[in-house]
Amino acid sequence: MIEVKHIYKDFVSPKKYPGLKGAIKGLFSTEKVVKRAVEDISFNIEKGEIVGYIGSNGAGKSTTIKMMTGILNPTKGECLVNGLNPSKNRRKNAKNIGVVFGQRTQLWWDLPLSESFTILKEIYNVSDEDYEKRMEFLNKVLELQDFFDKPVRTLSLGQRMRADLGAALLHNPKVLYLDEPTIGLDLIVKDNIRNAIKEINEKYQTTVILTTHDIEDIEELCSRIIIIDEGKKIYDGSLQKLKDTYGTKRKVEMEVKQSDKVNKAKLAGLLHISENDFQMELDKTNNVLSIIFDKSMLQIPQILSAVMEMSEVSDIQIQETELAEIVKEIYSHGVA
Repeated sequence: MIEVKHIYKDFVSPKKYPGLKGAIKGLFSTEKVVKRAVEDISFNIEKGEIVGYIGSNGAGKSTTIKMMTGILNPTKGECLVNGLNPSKNRRKNAKNIGVVFGQRTQLWWDLPLSESFTILKEIYNVSDEDYEKRMEFLNKVLELQDFFDKPVRTLSLGQRMRADLGAALLHNPKVLYLDEPTIGLDLIVKDNIRNAIKEINEKYQTTVILTTHDIEDIEELCSRIIIIDEGKKIYDGSLQKLKDTYGTKRKVEMEVKQSDKVNKAKLAGLLHISENDFQMELDKTNNVLSIIFDKSMLQIPQILSAVMEMSEVSDIQIQETELAEIVKEIYSHGVA
């Protein structure tokens, strides 16, 4: 459905100089500054996939999305959506895509929501029969009927996001771009939006590209993620592969009856490893022993057996590395 082939995007701007003299000099200077926002990114997305496209602020996510929607031309490389070049076939491409921006709306602010939908129906040449079918489905999954006759400016943020999602899907696009679709929403509305996206994807095999900083959106919706940093792709694969590759840290907490008998040096000796191979914190007040370790080096039974040689264990809890922590580490240090 989407083919991105070695795309680059450079932004050229006049060089600026400091101070009043610099401002005057800038008026006559022909020097330019080139900023590369996207560098040699390639990927393919199949029909019906839900893909998380994530990165830190300024990484190049929005620039890539704008090239895929046809708003921007790549400086170099090629982008095809459903076989069309978005920037060269903007009208045809517009009929194949829907876009939702969490901080912007495509609805008419002072008109009732129903009027906005009627206008969009005419813009996209949706037949009366298709419109009725589509609205029946959208009302079912998004519950638009509760505020369908209200002016858009009177809608709450959650209602407006549901309305924007419905508007983007009115012409049954093959590809849906979602930019922070759950930003600022409460937990119940977030769940409703996520469930609606899942149902739309399952019913119509709509391909969904999701950019978000909400890791729960990624975990709930996406089976695959693409991570970019400083304009370059640094990861493309499944969530499970990401966790297996970079989420090697595991935490085990044990409630022990004789915490004073447990110490790091003795535990390391029983495990036949160096003290530097894991971190251990002992809370003697609550008798809770917390151990963070690399699961590629040690297994839970080994640690439990070693601790039980020093003290009786009454409770145990195991925690995997959260996806949010993995992504935060990748944003900070990149991939290995």
